[in-house]
Formats: sequence, C-alpha cells, structure tokens
Amino acid sequence: QVQLVESGGGLVQPGGSLRLSCAAAGVTFDHYAIGRFRQAPGKEREGVTCIHTNGDTTRYADSVKGRFTISRDSAHNTVYLQMNSLKPEDPAVYYCAISRNYFCSILEGRYMYWGQGTQVTVSS
Repeated sequence: QVQLVESGGGLVQPGGSLRLSCAAAGVTFDHYAIGRFRQAPGKEREGVTCIHTNGDTTRYADSVKGRFTISRDSAHNTVYLQMNSLKPEDPAVYYCAISRNYFCSILEGRYMYWGQGTQVTVSS
C-alpha cells in the first residue's frame, strides 16, 4: 500500500522560510516524477512544482520561481520543498503527489497518489 507522509508545515512570517518533506512508503520514489500542489481556501488546487525521476529536471509555477526549490533524496525516499521568501499569497495546504509517469508535470490529472497535505500559514 502506497503511503505519503508529509511534514514541515507551520506558521512563518512574510519573508521567512519553511522546508516541507514528503516521505513515501510502499513505493520507490525514484521510479516516478513527484509533484507538489497547493490549495488555498476557496480556490482550486494548483500545481506548484515537480521533479523528474532523474532528480535534475524540475518545473515551477511562475508564482514561486526563484523562491521555491524541490529536491529528492533517494536514500531516504523523500522529496523536499524548500520555500524561501514566503509571501502573504503563499498560505495553503500543500500536497505531495506521485505521478503516473517518470516525466515532470504540474498538471493534477497526471498524478495517482496523494499525501494528506500540510498547512502553511504566512502571517506577521
């Protein structure tokens, strides 16, 4: 059974940083592209970033480019999302997901397994 365990969310001031973790059980992360999504209250879930199986190819939504960095740790079957310079528009529940494919996409329909989400709040 595939399980994604997410952690690292919390409250941070504008301009601050957080690192989200997504650890997998029951599946080898290296075989799939991994995506990160977020959903703010009253809004649809949106793609934030993704990382290819090779660990080098990544994609980012324009709203987070230059501020967020996705990476994967094969030894620990974990994907990280480093979020810097957090803005008031970044708060949301952030989700980790496993793609149906090895290539990177931030289209929600390409993903088959989802984590439970972790809340990120940005407030002074």
